[in-house]
Amino acid sequence: MARIALVTGGIGGLGTAICTRLAKEGCTVVANHHPSEAEAAEAWKKERAAEGVDVATIAADVSSYEDCVRMIQEISEQQGPVDILVNCAGITRDKTFKKMEAAHWQAVINVNLSSVFNVTRPVWEGMLERGFGRIINISSVNGQRGQFGQANYSAAKAGMHGFTMALAQEGAAKGITVNTVSPGYTDTAMTLAMDDKVRNSIISGIPMRRMAQPSEIAAAIAFLVSDDAAYVTGANLPVNGGLFMH
Repeated sequence: MARIALVTGGIGGLGTAICTRLAKEGCTVVANHHPSEAEAAEAWKKERAAEGVDVATIAADVSSYEDCVRMIQEISEQQGPVDILVNCAGITRDKTFKKMEAAHWQAVINVNLSSVFNVTRPVWEGMLERGFGRIINISSVNGQRGQFGQANYSAAKAGMHGFTMALAQEGAAKGITVNTVSPGYTDTAMTLAMDDKVRNSIISGIPMRRMAQPSEIAAAIAFLVSDDAAYVTGANLPVNGGLFMH
């Protein structure tokens, strides 16, 4: 039977590549999106269908625990219990710390870090009972090395891996692996919208002299959710072209 995979932030640039790859690996994929993105999600779903990729979509605000409980319940009723969870939802509110307001801090922590608890908690017990689970938390190179103007984002992304390591220990004996993937700069609509000078300056600092393709991040995730990676847990896999080596 096909494994059921939920990808939060699934209709974003990176989320799209992950959903597409997991569907091609034979998973039944559900892409989560924010309730305000209903129209965009419908158009996204049609685009995937035109490419021959069948992906379901579901709305939920991942910063709300109650909404996440409802989302997991709906997926369980419509598709079945979640076997694979990719926590990919994220936002940025970049400001130097001097100019950062409490609201900028809270929004990023809620969506990027608290969401990992909110979505994982409702699927955890089912995974323990069934003796199988794959949880992948999408962090960032900036969670490993920090980044000027991103105290909120760097803190949230670093926190994700702390969560990964703790939960990996709790799930290890029960057939559940929990891992982090930390992408570097990736070719998505967000980085393509950057000023050319800024973009070129970033690329010149990457040893591979290019940004990642979203499909390259998705390939790392496909490995970690596969049976071949059953003995990999608590790891932080960097996919950053050599930008940060640890």
